[in-house]
Amino acid sequence: MSNKIIVPALGESINEATVSKWLKNEGEEVVADEPVVELETDKVNIEVPAPVNGIIAKINVAVGETVNVGAELGSVGSSENNSKTTPKKIKKIEEKIYTPPKVQSEQPKKVSNKINQTVKQEPAPLILDTEEKTNEAPALVLSEVYEDKKKQSQSEKILSPAARKIIEERNIDVSSIEGSGKNGVILKQDLLSLMGIKPEASQRRQTHGPEERVRMSRLRLTIAKRLKEAQNSAAMLTTFNEVDMHGVISMRNDYKEEFQKKYATKLGFMSFFVKACIQGLKNYPSINSEIQNDEIIYKNFYNISIAVGTDKGLIVPVIKNADEMSFADIENSVADLGKKARDGKIVIEDLQGGTFTITNGGIYGSMLSTPILNPPQSAVLGMHNIVERATVVNGEILIRPMMYLALSYDHRIIDGKEAVSFLKIVKEYLEEPRRLFLNL
Repeated sequence: MSNKIIVPALGESINEATVSKWLKNEGEEVVADEPVVELETDKVNIEVPAPVNGIIAKINVAVGETVNVGAELGSVGSSENNSKTTPKKIKKIEEKIYTPPKVQSEQPKKVSNKINQTVKQEPAPLILDTEEKTNEAPALVLSEVYEDKKKQSQSEKILSPAARKIIEERNIDVSSIEGSGKNGVILKQDLLSLMGIKPEASQRRQTHGPEERVRMSRLRLTIAKRLKEAQNSAAMLTTFNEVDMHGVISMRNDYKEEFQKKYATKLGFMSFFVKACIQGLKNYPSINSEIQNDEIIYKNFYNISIAVGTDKGLIVPVIKNADEMSFADIENSVADLGKKARDGKIVIEDLQGGTFTITNGGIYGSMLSTPILNPPQSAVLGMHNIVERATVVNGEILIRPMMYLALSYDHRIIDGKEAVSFLKIVKEYLEEPRRLFLNL
């Protein structure tokens, strides 16, 4: 009797998945609840466990095929049924191994003589040769010999005065250069001609050819679809501001060691940004809302989505009820969700329910960007690289760590005044971060 391996419920609004990898092959033993196949959805990867103990009897769906919820992926059979045939197979193999052929028993003396002869004629064991080599001079001698030969070959080359000057200044190896002058003299023109040599094609082109055709993953397809829908449906606009990060950086430097000792996590920038954004969202509820048909849904809770880049694409896990969290709680949540996303252990629940998104392109060196909305949310904040720039502060020119902020928003329900004012609030709290602790 076999038990079916069924595609489980995948989460809200997810009806199909792609078989990305079979973890077990047909005939392999499995234990109940042991992962046997990995499915790729448009959000996360899911491992489907074996329903019972047994052996993978059949695999119905190949890697790369799309399946719906409830579809049969394969089956697990009882290991008892397969154990009956196993001793017979082993017995037959043993008989073949241990039954000597008749030819060997007819002429034993001749075979032994040949063996003795071959032993006598064999050279010294290779291990002795190896030991001899290990007692020789170190391998560095080889590099020294190479350098001596290189210098010797260069000294043998006849150089013109102009060429010699260039070679000495730039330490050029001329061992492979053929001189065009009389008697093979290397001229200045010979060195300049090297600049006209075309470089070889890239290693990637040599390996894969001029073009590669790779099927998009389900996650990448969904990302492309959702972002294009956001671009087509929303009246998207981006407004910018810049923030002096001196206050945040100073505060982190003052308390980061004590913070890590007490809470066992690092004090990063993200907790300051989450707290500052929540203050802005409380003042401007439309930025924490979404459109459903002809209605605006105002969210009176603050679930902050944090964009995380992985090898498979961009994943946006959610910090639930961030307004009720401390700095340490936020930093721990960011670290845990980021690790789960990069390790491929994120679950559907971690990605649902976000009301506002923060994305940090600055960790990759981005100076400025226009982030795209994360539907059905109506706004997203883009953080960027911190760069020291000359800034006027109280009539004085000072060098300050500056960051550009970008807020992309749906102009259908968020006015420009609200967007600019929201960004101004975020800027003010980041430039005076101690206000976040006083709730001012």
